[in-house]
Amino acid sequence: MNVLVTGGAGYIGSHTCKVLAQRGYNPVVLDNLSTGHKDFVKWGPLVQANIQDSESVASAIKEYRIDSVIHFAASAYVGESVQNPRKYFDNNVQGTLSLLGTCLDNGIKNFVFSSTCATYGIPQQMPIAETTAQNPINAYGYSKLVIERALREYSRAYGLRTLALRYFNAAGASPALEIGEQHDPETHLIPLVFRSMIDPTYTLKVFGSDYPTPDGTCIRDYIHVLDLADAHVLGLEKLKAGHLSDAAVNLGTSHGHSVNNVITCAERITQRKAKIEIAQRREGDPPELVANANLAKELLGWTAKQSSLENIIQTAWNWEKKNEVRL
Repeated sequence: MNVLVTGGAGYIGSHTCKVLAQRGYNPVVLDNLSTGHKDFVKWGPLVQANIQDSESVASAIKEYRIDSVIHFAASAYVGESVQNPRKYFDNNVQGTLSLLGTCLDNGIKNFVFSSTCATYGIPQQMPIAETTAQNPINAYGYSKLVIERALREYSRAYGLRTLALRYFNAAGASPALEIGEQHDPETHLIPLVFRSMIDPTYTLKVFGSDYPTPDGTCIRDYIHVLDLADAHVLGLEKLKAGHLSDAAVNLGTSHGHSVNNVITCAERITQRKAKIEIAQRREGDPPELVANANLAKELLGWTAKQSSLENIIQTAWNWEKKNEVRL
């Protein structure tokens, strides 16, 4: 049971490969290693190629007799997408459309897509359900929404069974510590909190302390990366069984934590003090982003089981300690 995992050398992709292997699948990673890590490919072969290289993608599909794809490969920095939208529409839109074309031409039946809550933009109501209007405010969110729309049409026209998974804030690491979060540049809150504790030259900027939230800082829904990985495998199995198609599902915990909550929890677990600086709000940052995750339970039989804030931060901290060269 071979599954092609594009971007499988990255953070969420590699954790999904681990869960796939645990469930009896053979993950075949297709990654150009522009942001992924070769040493994160531990559970199956690596095909080093770009998703727009149709010949290499087709060759991998044929060689490994692939009938299902989990697609992670994408550019994924919101700020960068505002500064360089061309990159995001090239990599995320043109790249994925090229991949989809190759998949259709080579008999792929099931396609799981890594989407994002950024497709919702600044929602007016919380928690966010899948029926919430999608009005993205940056090129990253737009690029993912374009593909969601394409998947809907491809599913209707060609019978491709598709599932888009809209992530909230991925965090944490595999407890076995063979893989974890390793971005360059790092933009996620929890690793930056750790950096502020260890790097004497770095101070964490808290963007805004006057939001209409209990402590004035932004609230986000943090989900453990292995819970995300589990949802991808459950979704794939639903597609393969013919129980699901043309679906889009939120992946979150339905509970939010403020920036101050995260910092306080990290300080308690690490027994270290974070260096912080209060800065102005960032344009476009909503006060709160929390998922309504009921549909994931209904359609996939999925709930977040490892996503307590304490477990997320503890596993992330264990990963950071193992990789002291990065501290």
